[in-house]
Amino acid sequence: MAAVRDVAIIVLAIESIIVGILLAILTVQVYGLVKMLREEVKPMLEATQETVGTVKGTTTFLSEHLVSPVVNVAGYVSGLRQAAKTLAGFRSGGRDGDRA
Repeated sequence: MAAVRDVAIIVLAIESIIVGILLAILTVQVYGLVKMLREEVKPMLEATQETVGTVKGTTTFLSEHLVSPVVNVAGYVSGLRQAAKTLAGFRSGGRDGDRA
């Protein structure tokens, strides 16, 4: 019985050493992952945020200086076209809008 006990203690000691070594390897791997995140991913995120800011600025600029004026001009042209159709309808004496 003493021999079985001694073998069990030796097996548990070897197992504890193996678990300790694997835990040390895991700790080194986690440290490497954290280092990679700090050195590689963080700059990528910062560059992405800068790009998003640039795109937002470009979108705002285009909206204010291109899209809004084009929409305003299109609205005026549409209004003038409708006014011209209405005036042409009064001159001809008929209504073009009543036809189905």
